[in-house]
Amino acid sequence: MLPAPSAGSSAAIDAPALPRVRRREGGLRFRLRTSGVEPALRLVLCALRVAGMLVFGWISDVFHPAASRSERRAERAARAARSLVAVLGDLKGAYVKAGQFASLRVDLLPPAAREALATLQDRVSPLPLASVRKVVEDELGAPLETLFPRFDPVPLGTASIAQVHRAALPDGREVAVKVQHPWLEASLPADLALIRGLVGAHTLVRGRGRVDRQRLLDEFAGTLADELDFVREAEVASEIASNLANETQIVVPRIVPTHTTRRVLTMSFHPAVSITDRAALTRLGVSPGDVLEVLTRAYAKQVFVDGVFHADPHPGNLFVLDEPPPGGRPRVLFVDFGLSKRLDPALRRELRKGMYALLQRDLDAFLAGMTRLGMIAPGAEPGIRTAVAAMFERLGTMSGGPLGLGAGAVLALKDEAKALLSDTPGLQLPNDLLLYAKTLSYLFALGAALDPEVDLMKIAVPYLLRFLAERE
Repeated sequence: MLPAPSAGSSAAIDAPALPRVRRREGGLRFRLRTSGVEPALRLVLCALRVAGMLVFGWISDVFHPAASRSERRAERAARAARSLVAVLGDLKGAYVKAGQFASLRVDLLPPAAREALATLQDRVSPLPLASVRKVVEDELGAPLETLFPRFDPVPLGTASIAQVHRAALPDGREVAVKVQHPWLEASLPADLALIRGLVGAHTLVRGRGRVDRQRLLDEFAGTLADELDFVREAEVASEIASNLANETQIVVPRIVPTHTTRRVLTMSFHPAVSITDRAALTRLGVSPGDVLEVLTRAYAKQVFVDGVFHADPHPGNLFVLDEPPPGGRPRVLFVDFGLSKRLDPALRRELRKGMYALLQRDLDAFLAGMTRLGMIAPGAEPGIRTAVAAMFERLGTMSGGPLGLGAGAVLALKDEAKALLSDTPGLQLPNDLLLYAKTLSYLFALGAALDPEVDLMKIAVPYLLRFLAERE
């Protein structure tokens, strides 16, 4: 969403936040949205429309050759998925996040459904300034013009839970202001209840299987609540900035606490260009490979050393400062810390043991770790043991072993794990572990797009070895 900080790697909180004030309730549309009535009606209408389309399709199949019916069924399924995705996107907030969450669950949904949900974009139409003004004034307790003498009515970017505006503080500092959509916090209980109902209906239709849907729903609810709390986001940004303070080529926004609450986040601004904008990088005299090296070091330290990491490394959240690079060294800007994750010490310990077991191809130790993490459903161990043993056998044929210090080896390992999850009944990943794997996967995919000649694993090895050498 393009907020950009001033120079330096600091997101320090250096003053108390303004007191919060009582919020004014919205009108009828607000109440319909926050009570769950509007989302429920729209989802019911979508279901009826899809059901009608499917029934008509089944009837019309009678008049088509048998050889074409399979293709027609696949097309109808794709159209149904697109209809659902359109409604989820319009509803924004929890519904977009639920679709994105589900698109990662290779252990729960078939490929066609995941692919459709993966098209849900975190970019939506902006809200009018009047709606933004109301949230800012309710949260910060003063008129918008007093808080921000200059406030650009056209947002820098809009996502499913918030939009960001460029502004200036009374002392002249340039800032970016992230403002949450007005209804999201109030609608969260109703939205989560409706999503749980949809998952329950899916379970009744498709069968319970061996996936613990209740655990997944609890994990999703916790993640979403974290993303809606901008005070938490500010604290995580500050912690990551502190951890990366010695990395002079990394910039993290500086938080303005006097203008930050649970629904408004104010941070310092500095112009920047997307890391994938090759024309802009050329203008700055910056090599994509140099940018990638900076990015890889930053993520390797976060993931393997600090245990707290920015978990959304896509081009909309990663930039290069629009400035002549000091000494020819580009400075990379991280924004949007809503989706950040702190790895539990027990999970870090299990990850370390799992890596050792993988390197040694110790099947029993690997499966024991999976059991401790709750990844194996009751009664599923024999099938999972067979599948993991076959995966170990395939990885053993790779040049250099499963961690052969090359991006190709890591991506092959990712593909093996993805296939294992989707094809093995009773196997599921904790969401934190899935997000950890997704972050690394996205980073390697981004590396392949920016500069495939850069060996990300070679850059990350010192941090990985430090992680493996940690004491219990």
